[in-house]
Amino acid sequence: MTDDEAVLGCQNGDRDAFRHLVERYKDVLFGTAFLMTSDRALAEEQVQEALLSAWKGIRSFRRGRPFKPWLMRVLVNAVLSHQRRRAVVTAPLGEWDRPDESAGPAESVEINESRQTVRQALERLSPEHRQVVVLRYFAELTVPQLARSIGLREGTVKSRLHRALGQLREELREFMDVEVEGNGR
Repeated sequence: MTDDEAVLGCQNGDRDAFRHLVERYKDVLFGTAFLMTSDRALAEEQVQEALLSAWKGIRSFRRGRPFKPWLMRVLVNAVLSHQRRRAVVTAPLGEWDRPDESAGPAESVEINESRQTVRQALERLSPEHRQVVVLRYFAELTVPQLARSIGLREGTVKSRLHRALGQLREELREFMDVEVEGNGR
């Protein structure tokens, strides 16, 4: 079933069609919410809220347009709304990634260390910068989709993404310098 077929089913009240969409996007929704909130339970709550909002608002979705950016916007709005209501201060990212089961033990350690370094560098970004990086590279939204998802112009998204990636590079350089010094090299 395509997204467009599922949306049509949803707009006609078909809960199984919505279940299809939930199954397709639940992992990217959770991962995005987790990277934005740094809290597993809160991320689950925000995904549930976003899915409920999506179900309630599915009739307003214009068929023929990509569904994923619309759904991601619903999620981003839910997370940002919660952060505004609660004045949430972001915490360390925690356990977002899953182990790579195909990697050997030594490779797994290296992968986990790399992921930890990236998570720590992401934590240091402003919420606006973290948001564009997460949506672009984790949720794999294109720049036009990302712009629609967060309600900004494409040019603004490009410049914010450029600044965010520059800052992320600097943060990663700092982490690498600290790691090299800490290892006695």
